[in-house]
Formats: sequence, C-alpha cells, structure tokens
Amino acid sequence: MTADRPDDAAFFGSEPPDLVRLLQRTETSQSMNVYPQLRKYLRSYPQWHFCPPRVQVIRKLRRIGSDYGGYLVDPSLISPDPVVYSLGVGEDISFDLSLIEHYGCTVHAFDPTPKVKDWIESQHLPARFCFQGIGIADFDGETDFYLPPMTDFISHSLIRARQYSPDSIRVPVTKLSTAMKCLGHSRIDVLKMDIEGAEYAVLTDVMRDNIDVGQILVEFHHRLSSVGVDKTRSVLSSLNDYGMKICYVCPRMEVLTLIAQRKVILV
Repeated sequence: MTADRPDDAAFFGSEPPDLVRLLQRTETSQSMNVYPQLRKYLRSYPQWHFCPPRVQVIRKLRRIGSDYGGYLVDPSLISPDPVVYSLGVGEDISFDLSLIEHYGCTVHAFDPTPKVKDWIESQHLPARFCFQGIGIADFDGETDFYLPPMTDFISHSLIRARQYSPDSIRVPVTKLSTAMKCLGHSRIDVLKMDIEGAEYAVLTDVMRDNIDVGQILVEFHHRLSSVGVDKTRSVLSSLNDYGMKICYVCPRMEVLTLIAQRKVILV
C-alpha cells in the first residue's frame, strides 16, 4: 500500500465503474442526459491516476435542491427530528429550503461571507432556517478569509490558492464540536459542506472529535492549486476507516455522499 493509492478494491477502483453506478440510480437519473455526465467523468478520470473513488454501497438516493446547489441524500436515514448542519451557504439555499419543506427539519447554516450575510437578511426565510454568520474550521477564533478574484463572485476561502485573491478579510470561525455544544446537539444526521477547500481540515477534525454523523454530503475542492487529488484521496481513506462509506460519486468526482457504516450493508 502506498500513501497516495490505498490498496482497497472496495474504495478506490482501477477499473471504471459501470454507468449505473456512475449515475447512481437516483430518482432523477431517468431524466439525466447521459452523454454530458459521461464526458465529465472521462475528463476527471485521469486526474485520479485511473484509480478514482468508487461507490461502496448502493442506496436509493434523492436529489434535494437545484441542479447547481442540490445534493443527493438517502431519505430513508432522515429521522423524524433530524439535526442538519449546512456549511457554506452562498446564494443558493435550495438544498436547505427543500429539506425544510419536505422533511420539516431545522437547518443550521454557517457562512462568514459578508455578502452572504447581506443576502440572507434580504430574503424572507422560514424560521427553521437558522443562519450563523460564522465559519466552521478546525479551531476556535479568527482567521484570514481570502476574497474571490472578481468582486461579483461570491466564493471566499479559508485556504490560499491561485483561484482566489491574495487579499483577505478577518472572519470568526469555530470548530464543529464547539458549534454543536452551543446548540445543544450530540449528533448530526445530515452534514452538508461546500467550504472551498476547508473541508479537509474540518473533516479531519470531525474524526478527531469523534462526532456522530449519519450522512456527509461534501464537495471536495482538489481542483484548487494548493490542494490536489492526493489530499482528497487521503481524507477519503481516513473517512473509510472512520466508518463512512461512499454511496454517490458525481461524474466530476468532486461531490460525494457518504453514510455511516452502522446504517448500511456493504456490497
């Protein structure tokens, strides 16, 4: 076994998964145009040295939210009173609002971006959407938040990369475990994160603090200049050891859904 290519046939595969696994039998897959999805897959496949992450468990997933801001969720694992944390909000909260509408849950959303705070304040949102203008990191305190390259862009990042401006602002951040303690939660049923490269430190911290998570919906940012696929490979290997199993990999191999091993039967 090497550091950048774990020898685990159930986790990273040397052969391309079949198209059914690629499109993952979602409720929306019937209406998907296969060819654009396949092109995205073929472009991404070589970046993983022909050994990409693969689905470990087959689940019936449902897309929640828009094509841009949505994620695939296992609805059978959503309890009657689920604890949902949404890290990274932006200006598309269709995922959060759809969860509230369909499952009656409260969504705790976190994003320190000033423009996002202003946008949220301008919206008429349900009471079950609880926004916190603070970032999630692997420590409590303040940190640099790098600006987007264009003023009309929304995405900032806690990590330095050439895709962002060298200019930054200071923002408050907190550990996920600290936020949970403040909100009175001992578990998270659904953890969604799109945090522009900070997901690696946060996921490592989740495992270090032994946080009980049912589902993780995450966009990995290995396309950033300071990251790379080896970092994603490493944290996925750690998540696998932690008991989180992959049930969806998007064609670009960036957005994944993982669920806790205790809740699934491996295939």
